[in-house]
Amino acid sequence: MNPTLERIGLEGRSETALERCDRNLVELLQEVRVAQTGVQILFAFLLTVPFTARFERLTPFQEILYFGTLLAAGAAAMLLIAPTSYHRIVFRLGDKENLVRVANRLTIWGLAFVALAMIGVVLLVSDFLFPGPVAIATTGIATLVCLTSWYVVPLRRRSYLRRNARVVTTTRTSGRRGHDARH
Repeated sequence: MNPTLERIGLEGRSETALERCDRNLVELLQEVRVAQTGVQILFAFLLTVPFTARFERLTPFQEILYFGTLLAAGAAAMLLIAPTSYHRIVFRLGDKENLVRVANRLTIWGLAFVALAMIGVVLLVSDFLFPGPVAIATTGIATLVCLTSWYVVPLRRRSYLRRNARVVTTTRTSGRRGHDARH
């Protein structure tokens, strides 16, 4: 792990590396539980759609969109369940730091597929009910909200923290210990 980013994560905490891994894993698995429940409900809903009477009224575009959305929801469910499986397989082998790193990546990819599935289902339903401008506007708003809240805001914050960490580290290693670049 990057020592600068590790320092940011440790500020204000008195914990060993193993305790930090334990805490990170617990936090990650709790977050996954929240996302996993939603994606499983969405996936179950999508699995029932072809068996409804109105499914035959879908246009070829809507059928392709449905299938792509179903695949995205399935991929999201698999990726969000994967950290639990990974944990069970490497349980008690002393590989917790790697487990946390891999589980984090699987979760990020899983959430990306959740976003695709949610946007896909918004487009599918809105196009089925109100084809044309309403469907486009609704999907555009859903996409904007999802991208902004799930990716743009956190990635901007991450970039800011990394930039600040480099400035603080550079300042501290250059001998100017009295100056804190964060203030």
